[in-house]
Amino acid sequence: MEGFFTLFISAILINNIVLTKFLGMCPIMGVSRKTSSALGMGAAVVFVIFGASVFTYGLYYSVLKPLSLEYMDLITFILVIAAFVQFVEMVMKKFTPALYKALGIFLPLITTNCVVLYVTLVNITNGYSFMEMVVYSIAVPVGFTLVLYIFSTIRERLDNAPVPEAFKGNPIALIVMAIMAAIFTAFAGLV
Repeated sequence: MEGFFTLFISAILINNIVLTKFLGMCPIMGVSRKTSSALGMGAAVVFVIFGASVFTYGLYYSVLKPLSLEYMDLITFILVIAAFVQFVEMVMKKFTPALYKALGIFLPLITTNCVVLYVTLVNITNGYSFMEMVVYSIAVPVGFTLVLYIFSTIRERLDNAPVPEAFKGNPIALIVMAIMAAIFTAFAGLV
């Protein structure tokens, strides 16, 4: 049980996918202007990563590995991820049209979000057991959502701050992201 807790905390705080590997920057930069959109995107990413991870893990060990088709993992995982994103998009369009509209083009871009594919591949390459895969596949998107939420609250304040014209928008956001990454890296070095 201690190993699962360590894996969970490590994936969220110490080895945060956004702040240590800079993966998932497209949705971070695109949807972080409002906290409501950020939380909606975070929830969608949690669902997609967890669902895609469980499905690809089962597919890999029940189909690809027994048939010696391990080399097909990348293309298979991409297809699974695309299907999950389409499903999430249809559900959001039906049940939360305001959030669907707020996320706009960034919702279908979850398909190309490198975090989703990274997690599904890491589950296989690290040889995680089913429970380790479940813990990791929940922890990574939770860490992603945490950074997205923190970053969105900072960006909302920056929109009202007296920032020089040359730094407004994405330039100041990238500077803040670099500072956040430095803080998290320093924290990871202390732990």
